[in-house]
Amino acid sequence: MKAFLLTITLGGLLAVVLFGVLTGWDASAMSIHGWIALALGTFLSLAVGGGLMALVFYSARKGYDDRIEIDRSPDSD
Repeated sequence: MKAFLLTITLGGLLAVVLFGVLTGWDASAMSIHGWIALALGTFLSLAVGGGLMALVFYSARKGYDDRIEIDRSPDSD
């Protein structure tokens, strides 16, 4: 029953959002420079996000995220 209510709620929310987008979208003219900037911004954002996720997985596999044990005995000097 919970899954059914969740599906109905999310479907209704999606319908409201789609209606708002379709009625509020006016075909504003964007120059070719605007489209290029939009494409480059999207690509670079995805590249940075993908690169950071790759670094997270690399760091976890190589053990860089492991806990460091510090020897605090008095004779360690």
